[in-house]
Amino acid sequence: MQTWGAWGRFRALRLLRCMASGGGLIAAMAMGESAAEPPDGRAASLSSPNVVFVLTDDQGYGDLGCHGNPVLKTPGIDKLHSQSVRFLDFHATPLCTTTRAALMTGRASLRTGAWSVLNGRSLLRRDELTMAEAFAANGYRTALFGKWHLGDSFPFRPQDRGFDESVIHGGGGIGTTPDFWGNDYFDDTYFRNGLAEKFPGYGTDALFAEALAFIEKNRDRPFYCQISTAAPHDPFNVDEKYAA
Repeated sequence: MQTWGAWGRFRALRLLRCMASGGGLIAAMAMGESAAEPPDGRAASLSSPNVVFVLTDDQGYGDLGCHGNPVLKTPGIDKLHSQSVRFLDFHATPLCTTTRAALMTGRASLRTGAWSVLNGRSLLRRDELTMAEAFAANGYRTALFGKWHLGDSFPFRPQDRGFDESVIHGGGGIGTTPDFWGNDYFDDTYFRNGLAEKFPGYGTDALFAEALAFIEKNRDRPFYCQISTAAPHDPFNVDEKYAA
């Protein structure tokens, strides 16, 4: 692993500023001490805040209760919305892969080689510095849970691009050709660091459970945790408790 030093830190901050949401809803939470009110008078340490980054798939601005949708009920996201910093000025890209390429690199997706969703056009060029690599080079543990869609084989997998841990489905969605045969959001088989593993229950719940376990395991050190859900991308199968 290269040591990116100050450059890595600059790129990481730039990446967080350049987050674009063409493929779904983004929520980013940097969890650290407050610079305004350090506890017990101690100087707050903001040099290595923990970061939890949530990206849903194929979900529009108007698909949320907190944005005024009169039909869809999204209480969990609504609560997150009320407690989070919101970025109101962004440039969107229209596809899953292009959104992820821009988010991972802080660069326009056309410059990264990942400008479509199939036929080899979803592979992020190997020489691109990713947000995960920038965090890892600066002492963070990094993890991705859910959708990747920037390459399913070496050297394009998340474990090749800076993630210490990953649990992902294949391709661009549940049940797509590169995904594990028979996946339908329930009792699916995902890939943990490249190895197939069965996950009982509803897929989105399984991903968040994995993310919570990662956060708990790394609570005493800096971490970057990315949760990129496949939902609400088709197939439109959902646990009854979440049905609209």
